[in-house]
Amino acid sequence: MNKPQRDITLRFLAEPHDVNFGGKVHGGAVMKWIDLAAYACAAGWSGRYCVTAYAGGIRFIAPIHVGSLVEVEAKVIYTGTSSMHIALEVNACDPKSLNRRLTTHCIVIMVAVDQNGQSERVPEWVPETEEDKQQHESARKLMEMRKHIGEEMQIFVE
Repeated sequence: MNKPQRDITLRFLAEPHDVNFGGKVHGGAVMKWIDLAAYACAAGWSGRYCVTAYAGGIRFIAPIHVGSLVEVEAKVIYTGTSSMHIALEVNACDPKSLNRRLTTHCIVIMVAVDQNGQSERVPEWVPETEEDKQQHESARKLMEMRKHIGEEMQIFVE
C-alpha cells in the first residue's frame, strides 16, 4: 500500500474575478482556496471523500493582488479517529520576482465520510521531527481552546 500523502501545495495565478472593489483578492476567494487545499490534503491522507468540519484562526496578514502567483500549502498536523487537522498557509508573490510573502494562515479540520455521510476511520499520523511534534502539540492545545469557544458561542445559537 502507498504511504498517505501528508501535504500538498496548490499553485495558480490570482485572476480578475477574484478581486474586490478595492482591487485586491477578496477574503472569500482566499477562504475557498483554503478549503480546496484542505480537501485535497485530507483526501490524499485518508484516501476518502472528506468534508469540512471546522475552519478557524483565519488570519489575513497581507493583501493579494491580481496576477500574483498564489501558493496554498496544506499539511496534516493531527489525526483523530475520523478527523484530520490541516495547517494551511497562503503565500503570494509577483511571478517575475518570486519573492514570496505570507498572506494568510489558519487551521481546518476535515472529516472522512462514506457515501452515507457517516464518518470513516483515517490513518493515524505520528509526528517524527521536532517541528512535527510542536505542531501536533499545538493542534491538541487548539482542540481544548475550541471547546471553550464552543461553550461561549452557545449564546448565539440558542
